[in-house]
Amino acid sequence: MSSPGAFEGHPVVPSPVVLDGGDARCVLLLIQLARLVADLEAGTVVRVIATDPAAPLDRPAWCHLAGHSYLGQVPGLGRPTYALQINGQARRVDPNAPWRPGR
Repeated sequence: MSSPGAFEGHPVVPSPVVLDGGDARCVLLLIQLARLVADLEAGTVVRVIATDPAAPLDRPAWCHLAGHSYLGQVPGLGRPTYALQINGQARRVDPNAPWRPGR
């Protein structure tokens, strides 16, 4: 028996979690992102919508610092969107300054 919406032999892929950062600048967006991912299960894909011109550099750098997988920019969505995947073995970051390692 398959799950509703699944094709024979193919499991349903959960929708990504979306953080719409809008025009938020790097610092605020990183704080929101760090708080969001703290409660997500390993393997969850997060899409971050961000118009900040630094976003293409900030997302992969933060993923490297925190230990999550940066999946790249998601094309064709109309607004700049970046995907990452939660790693169960990620490093803690300071929730109030997520550009710093946590304790």
